[in-house]
Parts: sequence; C-alpha cells; structure tokens
Amino acid sequence: MFLEVEDLNTYYGASHVLQGISLTVNKGEIVALLGRNGMGKSTTLKSIMGLVKPKSGKVLLNGQDLAGKPPHMVARAGIGYVPEERRIFPNLSVLDNLAMGIKSGQNKNGQNGNIWTVDRVFEHFAKLKERAKQKGCLLSGGEQQMLAIGRSLMGNPELLLVDEPTEGLAPILVQEVREVLDDINKAGMSILLVEHNLKVAMSLADRIYLMGKAHIGFAGSVEELENQPEIREKYLEV
Repeated sequence: MFLEVEDLNTYYGASHVLQGISLTVNKGEIVALLGRNGMGKSTTLKSIMGLVKPKSGKVLLNGQDLAGKPPHMVARAGIGYVPEERRIFPNLSVLDNLAMGIKSGQNKNGQNGNIWTVDRVFEHFAKLKERAKQKGCLLSGGEQQMLAIGRSLMGNPELLLVDEPTEGLAPILVQEVREVLDDINKAGMSILLVEHNLKVAMSLADRIYLMGKAHIGFAGSVEELENQPEIREKYLEV
C-alpha cells in the first residue's frame, strides 16, 4: 500500500475533530474524500501533512510513519499539499512562485523525465506559461489554482493532497482545473482530493470515502456510490 492512514485521531482543544480516520491511496490513484462542510475533510489533509498534529494514529507513506512529523519533513518524504486558500505569493511572478516550490537540495536539472521542472509544469499549464512574468495577484482564480498546483508539483511529490480546488470558480474554470488534475494523474501523480463538487469528484476518482462528523461513513468505488442513493443522501445532501 502506498499511503495508509490508520486510526487517526485529531483534536482542536477539547474537540475531537477526527475520530479514528482510516483510508488508503494506491500508487497512481485519485481518491476523493467527500462530505458536507465541517465534517473534518480539510483537517484530515492537514493532519496527514503535519499542519495539525494528530494525537494518535499512523500516516504511512511507503511504510514510513509520518504522523506528527513537521510539514517540511512530510514534504521531503514525498507528499505535496495544495491548500484550499491557494496561498500563492501575490507580489511574486508566476516563475518566482513556482521556484518557491523547489525543495532544498533537489535535482533541478530535469534530466529524469519524471522530475517536475518549470518547463514540464508549463507543458501541463499552458496559461501559466503565457503569464510567466505576471504577478500572482493579476491572475484569475482558476490561474491562481493552477499556480498553486504547479508550485506543489515543483517539489516533486509522490502524492498530492488537493483541498477544494474548484471552490469559487466559474463553471468553465472548474472544467479546466478538473482537466489539469486528470492530466497530472495520467502523468503518474497520485492524488487525495477533497472536493465539494460531486460531479467533478466522481468523474476523476478511482475510489471514494464519505465523511460523517469526524469519521468515515462510506468507502467504495464510484460505481458503488452511484448505486446507493441512500448513502449519498445520508452523507452528501443538505
């Protein structure tokens, strides 16, 4: 197994916000983590990434337990993170934002075809290439999202955690971001995706987890979820 999250428990103060979360991502998969707002989806990603320290449980990547490690160590182990807020640097150019994603000591020559370089990012994000010298604050919402994804790829992760990539985007930009995620997955990137847009998530994912309050309530294939409307109603419908 590539990523294994086992019995993860996370607290915010006295509030037990993740209660025994377990999930897996296989090499090359897109796995979607879905649920209503406030269920703990983003906290799950932050707990995996080390931005929130879990009280107990395991986060195994290729057998290495990363639970409780600081974010820079999790990143060096091979996990990239695209936050919900994007958090690009508004006064830096697209090129400079991408450069911020390079890890210290990382091979920047790009001789290996699997290494993410600026040129390779631009192959997948043509709009960013056109705006390479523009400041981040001048990009559209969709372009900023692509830049956030591209910056994470520059760290050459094995697994990408992506939090609500289509939130707040116009429908045409939603489709562009969806195509970008599909494209980089086909190029070999494993993805754990939190996404409010059920249509987008189900069109991308190999498998789906549904969260109830602080716990996993369903795990299965897209087809299994499509055939169980009562499950969708229980965990997704308002």
